Amino acid sequence: MNSLPQKTVLDRVEPVAEGAVSLVLRGAEGPLAPWEPGAHVDVALPNWLTRQYSLCGDPVDRGGYRVAVRYDRLSRGGSEYIHLFLRAGRALDVSLPRNNFPLLPAPEHLFVAGGIGITPLMPMLAAAGPSARLVYVGRSEATMPFAAELKATYGDRVRLHATAEYGRPDFTALAAGLGPDALVYCCGPEPMLAAAEAAFPAKGLHIERFRPVAKEFAPAEPFEAHCVRSGRTVPVAAEDSLLDALNHAGFRIPSGCREGVCGSCEIGVVGGEPEHRDDIGAPPGRMYCCVSRASSRLDLDL
Repeated sequence: MNSLPQKTVLDRVEPVAEGAVSLVLRGAEGPLAPWEPGAHVDVALPNWLTRQYSLCGDPVDRGGYRVAVRYDRLSRGGSEYIHLFLRAGRALDVSLPRNNFPLLPAPEHLFVAGGIGITPLMPMLAAAGPSARLVYVGRSEATMPFAAELKATYGDRVRLHATAEYGRPDFTALAAGLGPDALVYCCGPEPMLAAAEAAFPAKGLHIERFRPVAKEFAPAEPFEAHCVRSGRTVPVAAEDSLLDALNHAGFRIPSGCREGVCGSCEIGVVGGEPEHRDDIGAPPGRMYCCVSRASSRLDLDL
């Protein structure tokens, strides 16, 4: 199946903070696929790169998607291209939405955003109801995407915390003020996420990361991937990923981040024991083949 089945046209590019722009993508062939707060899409850029962006618009608006992109000085080519070269009117292929960060019901929600990590939390704040609160952290208000829009819409339910003026927020104090059944959703840079993990109870904390957490695994071993539907067996060398081995064998497996955080390379497993190395938690009978592998034969639904 084509991993980028939706045709869109870039309707407009708008600055939303220092070094950040929003992109509004309109469906070129009718309504776009529905989505829920926390979802993201893959966007195929004209420079042959595919990047993942959280949807930060209104899920009710089936005519368009909104995403936001921070300019990264260490860009691998995605944010740099968008900020310097991408213009309104450009046709862009976009994947169906995927949601590895779903909003769950609770009597109380606290959203904690850092910088561009605000994007998946904006539709969550709208959907969670009047008891939900947002603590939005950034170097200054000028660097915080959508800060003015959020304050205008939600008033005192949004707290803007500029670290250049006030230092880091006290997450321990925030945690002490929460009820026992509160859920905390957090997205932002790794130091902020580590501080959140240290302060909030793990059972109520949901985190989305930009990059995978560094983990240590046993040395990779060669194994075989038997593709049940096609009847083919693909050898996977120790130095190769399962994704690369399958692609080289002619299987068109979609992929995006290649770091185990976006979920675009999900495949079915019908036999054997995968060694899951992803950062989002593959559901039963599935695996993310960009990073996960095995030490013995796998039977795949391919």
